[in-house]
Amino acid sequence: MKTLEAIRSRRSVKHYDADHEMTEAEINELLSLAMLSPTAYNQQNWRFITVTDKELRKQIRQAAWDQSQVTDTSLFIIMCADLKAWDKRPERYWANAPQEVQDFMLPAIDAYYRDKEQVQRDEAMRSCGIAAQTLMLAAKSLGYDSCPMDGFDFDKVAELIHLPDDHVITMFVAIGKGTKQPWLRPGQLKLEEVVIQNRFS
Repeated sequence: MKTLEAIRSRRSVKHYDADHEMTEAEINELLSLAMLSPTAYNQQNWRFITVTDKELRKQIRQAAWDQSQVTDTSLFIIMCADLKAWDKRPERYWANAPQEVQDFMLPAIDAYYRDKEQVQRDEAMRSCGIAAQTLMLAAKSLGYDSCPMDGFDFDKVAELIHLPDDHVITMFVAIGKGTKQPWLRPGQLKLEEVVIQNRFS
């Protein structure tokens, strides 16, 4: 499927075939594509928690107000981010760059994030949002449906997955074979309502 068609046809699907299993190759391809998503300073701060344990999925479903996508999708991902990725051997992110680029980028990373908790969190949300959309469009291109989710008890899920203190959960992405067509698009705003040229009046 072409990219433009994947964008037009991707919808947030709520009902899935619980018996369908994706192949390991399909899962690896999706995650590898998601890892091509851009991140500031190439810090690759996203972490993809693929939940395969059925009992854990049931517990997460309870924390997600009994939404069936949690247990019924073929691939269930908890999108997390390492808030301190910028400070964890950042030379890895620029290992293949010329030395003069490394000499510039590494101090710049430190200056941009150190002692700036809100900036670190904002970056986590941006990075995971971009990666989630990459995942969903790639899934659609492979013939799968998806649903981004934030309707859950973040603290409870963090406890269930033993989330490290320096990480944050941003959302879920559920991917699988949909069994029901989504509603027609309920209403799209007009382009002129959401596109502002130059500045707000």
